[in-house]
Amino acid sequence: MEQEKIKLLITDDHQMMVDGIKNLLEKEDLYTVVAEANNGQVAYEMIEATPEQFDILVTDISMPLLTGTELCKMVKSKFPHIQVLILSMYNNPTAVKEAIIAEADGYILKNAGKAELLKALHRISDGGTYFAEDIVPVIYSQYNKQKIQDRQLKELSQREKEVLNLIVKEYTSEEIAKTLFISKKTVDNHRQHLLEKTGCKSTVGLVKFAVKLGIE
Repeated sequence: MEQEKIKLLITDDHQMMVDGIKNLLEKEDLYTVVAEANNGQVAYEMIEATPEQFDILVTDISMPLLTGTELCKMVKSKFPHIQVLILSMYNNPTAVKEAIIAEADGYILKNAGKAELLKALHRISDGGTYFAEDIVPVIYSQYNKQKIQDRQLKELSQREKEVLNLIVKEYTSEEIAKTLFISKKTVDNHRQHLLEKTGCKSTVGLVKFAVKLGIE
């Protein structure tokens, strides 16, 4: 009995890229491109209309109307059976982190060859994940950075967290002192301890640190 082909939706705002992927896959027995879209909104409307028609969404990350990560997040939320492979020109930490948060099953760069594309499709269609070799160091870097920030946050006392919260809200040292019923000198001491524990060099650095960790 012939194996049923895995059905793909290709989404990219550059038609040449869509055509290129289709050409790479046209002689493959395992995969078939059943639809294509030139922006994220159209792709989502296709999926929403007939979700059973698609097994894998292959999408560019940078597109009009809906980005690839926004599209991925929406698809994963409503149609979790569809696997998502992100294609991107970028291997910067921000793009990779956004894709991971959106629960993408894979992420490869657009300069990848046919062999890597097939490897990624095979891995995610089998229930796994695939991130390009160039992406893995970025993921580890983000993971290690997050671990360091989590450790730094745990090292802060409750009072230091309260002071940091008020710093983010642009309170002056005098205002923080009045709000927390402590002296300005104590506030300044807490501020200095915050700088030392977080490795920040200024108040601006403290604000950035707090925002990254969701302290508002």
